[in-house]
Amino acid sequence: MIIPALDFIDGTIVRLHQGDYQQQRSYGNNPQRRLHDYLLQGAELLHLVDLNGASNPLARQIPLITSLLSYCTPAQVQIGGGIRSIADVEALLKAGANRVVIGSIAVQQPQEVQQWFKHFGPDVLVLALDVRIDVDGKRWVAINGWMEDSGVMLEEVINQYHHRVGIKNILCTDISRDGTLSGMNIELYQSLCSHWPSIAFQSSGGIGSLDDIAKLRHSGVKGVIIGRAFLEDKFTVAEAIACWQNG
Repeated sequence: MIIPALDFIDGTIVRLHQGDYQQQRSYGNNPQRRLHDYLLQGAELLHLVDLNGASNPLARQIPLITSLLSYCTPAQVQIGGGIRSIADVEALLKAGANRVVIGSIAVQQPQEVQQWFKHFGPDVLVLALDVRIDVDGKRWVAINGWMEDSGVMLEEVINQYHHRVGIKNILCTDISRDGTLSGMNIELYQSLCSHWPSIAFQSSGGIGSLDDIAKLRHSGVKGVIIGRAFLEDKFTVAEAIACWQNG
């Protein structure tokens, strides 16, 4: 499905270029209006990122998040941004999130995070893996807002969570494509979906046209996260959904 994404700082919708807080574009301070538009056009799942929480978990925008999540009913919402503890997960689920997206800590402290999966179940947690591909084609997972390389390969992380907790949902971003509108890394997603067919992969990064969406239709991904292209009116949510469903 098509998954519209909104990232926000202090209630303002923003887009970071490849995760850099110093390179951000603002798209207004009315996320409710954006969400209303996306819902009217048929969005069934939304992706929210609290960038305050990502940089500082103590600054998480819980009141705003709670308001936004109540506004999104009956659509489902997955939300992430600096999840560092089981209490963070519980707070977002209590605020009304359907799924919580877990990033860096899943790589840094896998044994702890695997306990979260066992506690909450794999349906409500999404593993977010940000990938940097080197000149040899090796896929390395980046952490801490893409500022650091974990030294761990993508395949290793997926195998670990696949075998130990039966992970169901993975959001995978090719860092080099994020926020660029330059097209996605279709080979990456074809490879992942072929190797782990029981996992619902979400693509993220690079969607700039309806043609990009069409190219993903037979890749095996179950969701396509789109942020900047919607914010800059490259096409509408309704057009994206029609393209995904009908080609």
